[in-house]
Amino acid sequence: MSMTQHAEPAVGTPPAPGRKESDGRTKQRPPTLRLLARPEVGVFLGAVAVYVFFLIAAPPVREGSAMANILYQSSTIGIMALPVALLMIGGEFDLSAGVAVITSALTASMLSYQLTMNVWVGVVVALLVSLGIGFLNGWMVVRTGLPSFLITLGTFLILQGVNLAVTKLVTTNVATDDISDMDGFGQAKKIFASSFEVGGVQVKITIVYWLVFAAIATWILLRTRYGNWIFAVGGNKESARAVGVPVTFTKISLFMLVGFGAWFVGMHQLFTFNTVQSGEGVGQELIYISAAVIGGCLLTGGAGSAIGPVFGAFMFGMVQQGIVYAGWNPDWFKAFLGVMLLGAVLINLWVQRTATRR
Repeated sequence: MSMTQHAEPAVGTPPAPGRKESDGRTKQRPPTLRLLARPEVGVFLGAVAVYVFFLIAAPPVREGSAMANILYQSSTIGIMALPVALLMIGGEFDLSAGVAVITSALTASMLSYQLTMNVWVGVVVALLVSLGIGFLNGWMVVRTGLPSFLITLGTFLILQGVNLAVTKLVTTNVATDDISDMDGFGQAKKIFASSFEVGGVQVKITIVYWLVFAAIATWILLRTRYGNWIFAVGGNKESARAVGVPVTFTKISLFMLVGFGAWFVGMHQLFTFNTVQSGEGVGQELIYISAAVIGGCLLTGGAGSAIGPVFGAFMFGMVQQGIVYAGWNPDWFKAFLGVMLLGAVLINLWVQRTATRR
């Protein structure tokens, strides 16, 4: 008889394939809730609802030419809403964005006409002026530590007064002179304000620029280090600075990006209408900010996307033109925008709460 004993191996039921023990802390949310957590989902649902509403209420919207007009109106808002949205994700916003568009157009127009230069000289100088305004806004916000609301409100008032006063001083009128017969106008118009035909429908070039800029902004936010910096400084700039994020560069560059958008839209307006009214642009900054907020960008910063403001701008263009096609009084436009803004905010709030609910 052997004096040694062998321990019997413990016999237990092996875990079922594919099943893992969980203590509840690593529970994965369903795909539907993860989808709802995306900031652009709420505005996409809102945009679909607005589109369907006007398809029923305004039959002309179903025509290709009407949709081209709607997309054109959306693009003029959306091109500016994109940099404004990036700035908001970075924790700041710019109240001077609307009048900065007119400042850019006035600069290019008056410089070219009054000095009898090629319009491209005015275009380049206007770009430098717009970038300079953005740099000044960003530098003052970073340098003083004051809220961007106060800094850009001051810039808004300054530009509004300068636009009107300088235009009257130079042209003795509230509008600039027609520059359509100047050298370089045709080339500039092809770049900033041309149209092309698709299926017998005239489509404005700004629609293409709008979508291209949206794709670039999305790539920047999701695939580049700079995109990470934007989210970081918007979430907590001190923590971002502690881990090596260049906070000053990021914030100033975002304000300059808004300046670039203002220049681009200003050039489009100039070469579309050949002249500029100096008192325009007031109130447009609220449209740009609203499109970004409707698109899921938080006023507190650190959250948002570039796709959301695209749908937000589309909703604005849809309402603006849909009211006309429906034959309603256009005076109701701002009321519709207010209802749409509140509705989108409530939808976004519901989506966020649903997405974070266990």
